[in-house]
Amino acid sequence: MNSILNELVSHWIRPEIRALSAYHVQDATGLVKLDAMENPYTWPDGLRDEWAQLIRGTDVNRYPDPSAGELAARLAESMGVPEGMRLILGNGSDEIIQMICMSLSGPGRCVLSVDPGFVMYRMIATYCGMPYVGVPLAAEDFSLDVSAIRQAMDQYQPAVVFLAYPNNPTGNLFDESHVLEIIEAAPGLVVVDEAYAPFADASFMSRLGQHDNLLVMRTVSKMGLAGLRLGFLAGPPAWLDQFDKVRLPYNINVLTQVSADFALRHKAVFDQQTAHIRDERERVARALAELPGVTVYRSDANFLLLRAPVGRAGEWFEGMKARGILIKNMHGAHPLLSDCLRPTVGTPQENDALLKAFGEVAG
Repeated sequence: MNSILNELVSHWIRPEIRALSAYHVQDATGLVKLDAMENPYTWPDGLRDEWAQLIRGTDVNRYPDPSAGELAARLAESMGVPEGMRLILGNGSDEIIQMICMSLSGPGRCVLSVDPGFVMYRMIATYCGMPYVGVPLAAEDFSLDVSAIRQAMDQYQPAVVFLAYPNNPTGNLFDESHVLEIIEAAPGLVVVDEAYAPFADASFMSRLGQHDNLLVMRTVSKMGLAGLRLGFLAGPPAWLDQFDKVRLPYNINVLTQVSADFALRHKAVFDQQTAHIRDERERVARALAELPGVTVYRSDANFLLLRAPVGRAGEWFEGMKARGILIKNMHGAHPLLSDCLRPTVGTPQENDALLKAFGEVAG
């Protein structure tokens, strides 16, 4: 019976899907969770009480606003989206990437990005039947190799280029002039993914409308709303009107709509939390850089990428976990990430525990 079932699965499931591994989320039970680039702060009690009252008065027997119009307007105002640009909302940035790839897929079309980069660009391209082209970053500092990217764009003619700004998992901001050069040379769309914009002092949002092929993608996950699963894409209506056709109906549920709108009305609270994280990022980076044999890379995100001594990343990862600290082991994810670990910046107390544990495993 099992052999017949396996034959059915092998016959009908696309080979490229069978070759994939499902996205893995580490079990964080009983551990200090510093592996997923989340805001470590919960809402203040007063804000939580006010939110609870709002939810108490929210009915869920009707479908939500299909376009989430009020929330879209709030996001446009809060995130500085230029006048004349449109927004489309997704169940996290992942759904937006999927909308883009579904709309652009076709014979001879591909997705291009940089490696190491956000793994979902490659995975979702595969879901949608599009080849993925990954151009390696510069080995010494993870900067863009613009000549290699231009050569790849000329060769493969990608329908869309995704650039995370700052980049995940390396944390660095690419040179603005290099990104502009890619936008101007790209044959198709360029989507600048600004998931970590709250932790950086740079954005391409104000440039929307200046380049016909530029779109900007954001999420509210990193500012402290990861549990709501809300992302948005901003850009010229001519593009977004087409992507809206493949958006599933009612994709932003009513609880997410009212909760995100409420949170954005109190954005100052989350901005203050972001400021604390940025201060802690610098403190943690300085302390980790003092560990023997460790390289800490510049980060404009809410995490740090560090390179442990050769051959020690796995041992250090397990040692941290044994001490109650869960981080991300990047060794093996890409050749440029050999011996690399990626801790999220937490609260001061969590960061103290992180540094103590690192000191022990490195000692």
